[in-house]
Amino acid sequence: MSVRLYIGNLPKEEIDRQELQAVFAEEGEAVTTKLIKDRKTGKCRGFGFLTVNDDEHADQIIEKYNGRTFKDTAIKLEKALPRTKGEENEDQQQPQQAVPKPVTTSNAGNPVPNTEGKSSRRDKSSKKPRRGGGGSRETSSSNTNDSDAVRPDPRWASELEKLKEMLAAQATN
Repeated sequence: MSVRLYIGNLPKEEIDRQELQAVFAEEGEAVTTKLIKDRKTGKCRGFGFLTVNDDEHADQIIEKYNGRTFKDTAIKLEKALPRTKGEENEDQQQPQQAVPKPVTTSNAGNPVPNTEGKSSRRDKSSKKPRRGGGGSRETSSSNTNDSDAVRPDPRWASELEKLKEMLAAQATN
């Protein structure tokens, strides 16, 4: 089974793979190198990888070459971590399904989306007045402005009506 080793602290200049391979030449054909370069500039990004046949040989190479100078810098060798491509953003890659969110009603009877456990960008109480608003603004919940009310999605209007009726029935009990 092959083992990948991380080669760090490489000089950030134009380096050929053959130059790096020459450092490990005495290890023979069993060792292959891969130099990671910037796509735009073609210069080394400061690291690369070394592939070795087995774990025992990998440990010997780390012991032998770790700290050795290459183009006036001491290289760093260690076992590479396994790839984790795609694991970090799994939930972003899955398609989002249109699922209605639970809706509650405010004191004014307007539907308000349930944000329990979620932080919102800004609270209604922290809203800044718009430019050219002119005059003071009433904050009473019974006198809410239509522009501030949350409008339900028309696709879910019938479901929302059912929920309102159910909530009204619960409130009277």
